[in-house]
Amino acid sequence: MRRRSTVHAVREHRSAPPPKAVASVEGDRVTPVELFFDLAYVFGFTQVSRLMAEAHTPMGVLQGLIVLALLWWSWTAYSWLANQLHADEGFVRVAMFAGMTAVFVVAVVVPEAYGDRSSGLSGPLVFVAAYLGARLTHFAVYLVTSVGGREARREVVQTVCCSLVPSGALLVGGAVLGSPWQVWCALAAVTIEPIIANLTTWGVRSRIGSAAHFIERHRLVVILALGESTVAIGAAAGPIDLPLLVGVLLAVAIAIGLWRGYFSGLAETAEQALSGLDARDRARAAHHGYSLLHFPIVAGIILSALGIEVAMAHISSTRPLGWFGAVALTGGAAVCLAGTAIFARRVAGVDIRPRLLAATILLSMSVVVGQLPPLGALGVMAALLPVVLLLDRRRPEIETRQRGVAVGR
Repeated sequence: MRRRSTVHAVREHRSAPPPKAVASVEGDRVTPVELFFDLAYVFGFTQVSRLMAEAHTPMGVLQGLIVLALLWWSWTAYSWLANQLHADEGFVRVAMFAGMTAVFVVAVVVPEAYGDRSSGLSGPLVFVAAYLGARLTHFAVYLVTSVGGREARREVVQTVCCSLVPSGALLVGGAVLGSPWQVWCALAAVTIEPIIANLTTWGVRSRIGSAAHFIERHRLVVILALGESTVAIGAAAGPIDLPLLVGVLLAVAIAIGLWRGYFSGLAETAEQALSGLDARDRARAAHHGYSLLHFPIVAGIILSALGIEVAMAHISSTRPLGWFGAVALTGGAAVCLAGTAIFARRVAGVDIRPRLLAATILLSMSVVVGQLPPLGALGVMAALLPVVLLLDRRRPEIETRQRGVAVGR
């Protein structure tokens, strides 16, 4: 009888339909599906850097940052989804693959996001359609699953609708109108979405399924951005010679400095702080500190990679690097450090003044760096980053008495 019952149970298990979704629990980690999903963003970051480098103008940088912001809001949407539901189970896995495909199309079309370069399909419209496809796929998961109960699902659906509908309308309108309206419509779209999302999520019941997963997820996206800074090193590499070899070594040293700015003590301090909060404060701190404040960190790294790419393209030249490469190189690192400072203050309540001072020093050096040849500019940055990071060489401590107040704001 036991054997028949067992066989019957196995048959029932095999014939049962796969679950739509499996809720995450504390201690879950990043899955291989999410790592595979992120490959589309690796390509997207590279395309953004390429767009800015080819334009070589402030408007080109603005256009690139707008595309980067769109990529970021889509990535954060899926990071929350995968934190609340297992990314490698049931309907969610299908949605992750569909979203990844749409984001990859977005990345492919980035060079034509602001204007057609061929007689084929409309680049801006394809770009917007693929982006909205990725976002609507994410939205569909919440419609067919019950994340945290009916009330929580209603709140998530409300938040997505209130933020995505106006931003999507602006993106479509800009793509139809074309230049010069498209840039300003897209800028409005990427600006109002986080504002509306922040207002509509105030006091909601959003939860962090696994703090360890959420923190690991954002560490990995910072690594992806740092990967773009290493890709930029070889983007303009030609026949090997001494200036090129020295430039490669200096550029790698800059990438290591940016890595230290995030991972040397700061990430661990934020993890301890986030893990010690109650459910509601943890969700708010995660939204502010990770979903919002990690964008300037990633954007700063991408801008720094742009500066590295400009310098490496003329590494043997004795002419000055110029303002564009200098501002990208020093300004990108400054934005990254300022982002880490505000992030640390919001999540862990640590003193941000040393990091802000370091960012100010880096930004003020852009005038000097711009007058140096590319090799000299890389050398100054490679030497300067470790020095400014010494300003907060002591590991920041969590202000336990003020942490609850700081996070609850």
